[in-house]
This record gives sequence, C-alpha cells and structure tokens, in this order.
Amino acid sequence: MRDRSSEYDIAVTTIGENQAATCRLHTILTDVNRVKGSCDPKGSEQQCEEFLDFNGRFSQCGAALFLPYHLALWKFRSGCGKLLGIKENLPGSDPMKVKFLYIVSALALSANACAPAQHAAVETSPVATESEHVASPLAVLFDEYDAAELELSPENKSYRGIRDESYGYWSSYTDAEELLRHRLLQDTAVHMRGSYADADLSAGDRLSYRLFDAMAKREAALWPYRDHGYLFDQMNGAQSAFPAFLINIHRVSDAAEAKAYLNRIQGLGAALDRLTAQSAERAEKGIMPPRWVYAYVISDIQNLLDAGLDNAVLEDFRSKSVKAELGAQIAPLEVAANQAWMESARPAYQRLLAEMQRQQAVASSDDGVWRLPNGAGYYKALLANYTTTSLSADEIHAIGLREVDRIHGEMRSIMQQVGFEGSLQDFFEFTRNDDRFFYPTREAYLADVAAKMDAMEAKLPEYFGVLPTDPLKVKPVEAFREKSAGKAFYQDPAPDGSRPGTYYVNLYNLRDMSKNELEALAYHEGLPGHHLQLSIQTQLGDVPPFRRFGGVTAYTEGWGLYSEELGKDMGFYTDPYSDFGRLGMELWRACRLVVDTGIHHKRWSREQAIQYLTDNTPNPPGDIRKAIERYIVFPGQATAYMIGKLKIMELRNKAQAELGNDFDYSGFHDAVLTAGPVPLDILEENVDAWIAAQKTAR
Repeated sequence: MRDRSSEYDIAVTTIGENQAATCRLHTILTDVNRVKGSCDPKGSEQQCEEFLDFNGRFSQCGAALFLPYHLALWKFRSGCGKLLGIKENLPGSDPMKVKFLYIVSALALSANACAPAQHAAVETSPVATESEHVASPLAVLFDEYDAAELELSPENKSYRGIRDESYGYWSSYTDAEELLRHRLLQDTAVHMRGSYADADLSAGDRLSYRLFDAMAKREAALWPYRDHGYLFDQMNGAQSAFPAFLINIHRVSDAAEAKAYLNRIQGLGAALDRLTAQSAERAEKGIMPPRWVYAYVISDIQNLLDAGLDNAVLEDFRSKSVKAELGAQIAPLEVAANQAWMESARPAYQRLLAEMQRQQAVASSDDGVWRLPNGAGYYKALLANYTTTSLSADEIHAIGLREVDRIHGEMRSIMQQVGFEGSLQDFFEFTRNDDRFFYPTREAYLADVAAKMDAMEAKLPEYFGVLPTDPLKVKPVEAFREKSAGKAFYQDPAPDGSRPGTYYVNLYNLRDMSKNELEALAYHEGLPGHHLQLSIQTQLGDVPPFRRFGGVTAYTEGWGLYSEELGKDMGFYTDPYSDFGRLGMELWRACRLVVDTGIHHKRWSREQAIQYLTDNTPNPPGDIRKAIERYIVFPGQATAYMIGKLKIMELRNKAQAELGNDFDYSGFHDAVLTAGPVPLDILEENVDAWIAAQKTAR
C-alpha cells in the first residue's frame, strides 16, 4: 500500500488544511486506495467507474479537489496492468499541475461547502505560443484551464499533435467525466468574472475575457440537455468515429507510437461498452434517433465485423507500422493488434450491434427533436448556440424563405444567359440529370479539385494579408464510412505541422457530386474557406488556446459560405453552369433555414423536408435525402451557415459603403480572421473598429 500521508500532505499544501477537512479529503484518499486494491482486470474497470462516481459526492468542493485524482484516471482505464497509482499523478510531481491546482482552488463558488482559496501567482504556462511578451495573469489562467482540459481528453491531445504518456488511451466516456469538464469550465468562468471583470485589461485580454464568458454561457445553456444528443448516428456516431480517429489522427512514427495505437485498439472495447450502456439508458428515457437512422449505424458496424482481420483499423495499423520502418517489430505488433481487435474491439462491436438492433425495433418514426423531453427548449438552446443570436425558430424560417426567393431570381438570370427555355424547376431537372454535369471517375473529380485549388492559391495574396501556412490535402472519404458520411467536410491541421489540413470529399456516388458544385464546394472546404481560416486560427500564437483551437459555428461556417461567393469576386466561376452551382450551394444553405426549423420546430416529417428541397433546389435525390437525414440528427447546426454569411456580407457592404475607394479586401479579411472565431455581435464590433481606424488613417 502506498504512503497516503505524503499524498495527503501534497493535497493539503495545495488546497489548504481547512478545506481538506471540510471536504473529508482523508475519506476520499481512503476510497482511492480501496479502488486501487484489486488487480482483476474486469474488477478494476468497475472500480474505475466507482472512482469516477465519487465526483458526485464531493463535487461541492469545486474542480480543485477532484482534478488531481481525475488526471490519474487514464493510467488505469485499460485494466489493472495500467493501474500505476495516484501518487505519481498528484501535482507534486509536475509543476504545471501544481500551478493549475493553485488556480482552480480559487474556483469553488462561494455557495459551495468549501471556501475558495486565494489565487496565487503562477509562472507562464508552457503552452506553446509565438509571443515573447510576459503573459498576463488572465492569459495564464486561460493557459492553465486549457492544460487541465487537455488532461481530461487524450483524444484532444492527439488532435493537437501532442504525443505524451496518454497517447495510447481514450477518454473515460462517463457521466462523471462530463460533469467534471462542465465544472472546470464554469468554475473557471466564475473565477474569471470575480477577479477580472473590473480589471484594467489590455484590448486582447478584454476580448479573450468576453469570448470565454460567452463560451461558458453557451455551454451552461445547453448543459440541461446534455443527454439529448445521439451517441450513435450516421453523422457523428461513435461506431465510425473511433475508427476514423485512429486512421486519420493517430500517427505512428516509432515503436512506442505503434504500441500506443495497439493500446487504443485494446481500449475500444471498454469505450464502446460504456457508450452502448449510455445509449441504452437514454433510450429508456425516450431519447433515440428516428428508426431509419439505425440502418446506417448497423451498416457501419457490419462493415467492420464482416471485414474480419482485414478491417479498416487493422489495415491502417499495418500500413503505418510498415511506413514507420519498424523492421522485426512489425510481425509481433500485428499479431498483438489482431488479438486486441478480436478479444476487445470485435466483441464490443457485436454487443453494440445487438443493442442497435434492439433499439431499432422500438424507435419512433418521428424526426424532429420536438418529440424529446422539453424538445422545444432544447432546440431553442441549440439555435442560440449555433447562430450566437437571439433569433427565434420562426424568424430563422422567415429569413430562409426570403433568401430562397432572392436566389431563385439570380438563377433565372443564368437560365437566360445559357438560353434555357422552361421553368426554373425544369432547369433544376435538367442540371440534376444530364450526364454532362457529372464525372465518370473519382480520379477525374479529384484532378479538377486540385486544379481549382492551385489556381485559387495563386490568387490569394491579392485578397488576403495573412495567408495559411499549412499544406492542404484533398482526400476521399474512407470506404468503411463513405455510405453514411456527409458529402464533404474538413479536418484542421495539427499546430505542430505534423498533420496537414484535409478536405474530405465523399465520392461514394458520383451522381451526388455535380460538376456544377465542385468549385463552390472546394472553395468552402479548402481555399479560401475552412482551410485558410482554420490554418490562420491555429497559428495565432498570441491568443489563448481556447481561441486558437475552439470554434464558433456561425463564424466558421459563415466564413465557409462567404468564401464561395468571394470566389466570384476574385474572378472565378467563369463557366455559367459553375456559377449556377455556386448559387445552388447558397440556395442549399438558405433552404437549410427552412427545413431545419421545419423539422425541429414546425414538426415536418422527413418526407416533407425532402420534398421541399426537391421542389426548390437543383440537387440530385441522393444528395437531398442525405442532407435531410443530416439535419435531423444534427439539429440547429445547419442554420449557422447562412446566418453567419449574411452577417459577414452585411459588414463587408457596410465597409465598402463607408470607405469607398479606400476599401481594401486584404484589410477587411484580416479584420475578420486575425481575432479567430467570435460570436457575430463581437465580429461586428471588430469590423466597426477596423472601419473607424481606416477613416482615421486617411
């Protein structure tokens, strides 16, 4: 048994003897050592859950008390063999964690059972920045918050390119961990407001203060609905998200990283089982996706099971091991990976399959979240979160109808330009069915994307002062998930340059990927859209990590949609049918405002929403069906694109009107981009400040 007195001394020194007594730290330490007592692998997993459940008992002590023990959990998530002990993970062995404990010990609310400790001075966090100035106390708080948040998620570390001792592990995927993450954010926000609301802050710190405050408030508004999300669906479901993470994020450059990959394969079983159990619990409360969703989820699972040892995960492991030139180590690693899959991952996928089949039999045929407990409140909170506005569902619906009418008018002008005779719906039918508008092969599609990106990259310096520094990779969606995945999406680059920005394009059915839309889609996902914006954001070394790596959907997706139209301003879309495709993509986002609110607020059926898109857009049937199915399982998110784009265009039009010939695209775009993602009201303030500065400089 370990010496508990030394552990107690460390904690008391950090948190304070009175607080430790009030919060019964000695009892907690006894419980921790009891949890560590068994070496039965199955028992240790059960005890890990029990340990996490302690959070409910002493959460009144704030994040400060629970944090040092939670940071140790990853060490024994995979069983007794990884049960390395609490003492080594207490903050006494890591100055970074000591500093964070001093910070968060002040975060406990005054209403809590434990009195908050004083905020002690700390050194600059080792989180990497490009700035050489001494960090302000507020910036240090944000850095330490980020470091603690990262400790709760090995996956987020991997996304950032961090490969440390937690590289081979998954998050715990427990309610307690979710509660801790919530408390960490909210207690940090409370401390920030109490300590810095009236402080004399720099302009940058004041903006960071407001952004963190807004982020915490959005999270708090959604917290009552934390169980309303679907754990398994065709868009973001864990059944495909785990393999996609391993394939696209987990890097293997040496034997240690290969063993970390192997450990993650082994850990899939426990992670999937926990999520399967949570999904079953939510189903008992009436929180399930519509019945039609299950066929996609089951297909994803079946694809992995049917492939046996040739599944996408094991193929990726073998490929990465060979590329890492591990020599004689490759063969035993492959044997171990196969064993881990067969003994851990595969049985868990089989249990998940059985649960999904059980739920499928009892799931509802209704589609909108209005059917969930307090579904109206849930959807209202989602709209506020995604749009960062107070717009109601009815107001968003009306904006969508207005924009649909406007875009239809612009489309009729292109009909006249190409000499088409007939109605707009006739033109839609023509463009969605004529063979000339589709590619014969995937290779032909990808070649045209590459050509468009090369041409756009050459033009960027004329319109942007700050340019992306990361390479862009265009990649087809992997076969194991292409049937259920969306038509296109983007994965941002790692900040250390170890992973490029990646534009994923879904070429499962080339009849769903019109030539007419290729330009607009590439500009949105690649340049000057998500890749440019997110590369610039990731390289903002002088802002807090939550701004470098966080996001505001209306800003990010609004920029993506704005980029589609910007391509026309830059001289692209020389083919009128391609310009029609651009309008079709914008029309698509306008229709999203209509169908998303229609499904989740006005109680439209899936079929009613599909018919609306069929009548009002040129998109092919498969594209329409997949889109509506996305909006159903991802409520509210689709409204952010057009709401954000309209605001950016409004601000650009304002700047052009007020500055006249002094308007500069590069300056405007830098004003939008170099602060990172912000809510739309703050974006307006930033642009107004840039306009005022330009006027002063005349």
